[in-house]
Amino acid sequence: MNRITEWPSIPVLSINLGSVQPGLYKGKEQRSGIVKSAIEVDMSVRLSELGLAGDEQADLVNHGGPDKAVCVYSQSHYPYWERVLDRELPHGSFGENFTVSGGLLESDVCVGDTFGIGSAVVQISQPRQPCWKLAMRWGLDELPLLVTESGATGFYFRTLKPGDVRFGDSLQQLSRHPAAMTVAEANRVMHHDKDDADGIRALLAVDALSASWVKTLTARLAKLSE
Repeated sequence: MNRITEWPSIPVLSINLGSVQPGLYKGKEQRSGIVKSAIEVDMSVRLSELGLAGDEQADLVNHGGPDKAVCVYSQSHYPYWERVLDRELPHGSFGENFTVSGGLLESDVCVGDTFGIGSAVVQISQPRQPCWKLAMRWGLDELPLLVTESGATGFYFRTLKPGDVRFGDSLQQLSRHPAAMTVAEANRVMHHDKDDADGIRALLAVDALSASWVKTLTARLAKLSE
């Protein structure tokens, strides 16, 4: 059963930005913006439809863009991954732009929920899908699969209203999407129960779902109907 929670506000522990840097993965040189650092106290950053000023992505096909303006991850997940990776992890370790305190877990929030932060308004568009760049960041090839299977994926915001955000801001919940499709349920349909046609239809009925997920799930449903 989905556990849907509402809160007055959730503190954003850090706002993280990164530039595209070279890296090495499986013997090949790669470029990625996965390495992010927290902005300084009292620093303000502009949030536009395309993301936070000063944050970069190397792969603009699969990262960034209007449906993936901000990546969000909960600090509540960190202790588990610190045990897996056997090291202390700073905020931004999963490539997220907003590291948030407890709450805002995948089972707590829904695709289409809206929040205010600073002078901006954002909306959940889809779960985050971890890729090989997370493996490159921490030297563990199976890490993206482990994150996906755990359900502790995080999620993306699109920007409904551009504005300024700063260190110390909190996310204020503005609305709950009427479909009440949690991020956890969306992950289940996409990654675990791939033949659940009814689940796919329910997820596709959420008008706030990102275009890339709509495309993938529409194709999957068509194949199941053959």
